[in-house]
Amino acid sequence: MKKLNITIQLELSVPDDWELVPTSEGGQVLKLPNNQFLDMAIEPLFSSDPEDTWASTEDDDVLNDLLDMVESEEVTYEFITH
Repeated sequence: MKKLNITIQLELSVPDDWELVPTSEGGQVLKLPNNQFLDMAIEPLFSSDPEDTWASTEDDDVLNDLLDMVESEEVTYEFITH
């Protein structure tokens, strides 16, 4: 078995009222103006509380709006061998 590192770097233009907020685990998530939080993982995940359960959205309009904000995308793949 070998390990694969995947790095995804996105550059987005987002509304001015979006904020970065820390989580109790030392990470960061985005606070949206509608009192929701957004974590960009393999897929966009949303929550009403950054310490609660995260879920994807069933709303295609939300996903399309978010994807429209992406100005550039870079994905790199690297196998890690020892």
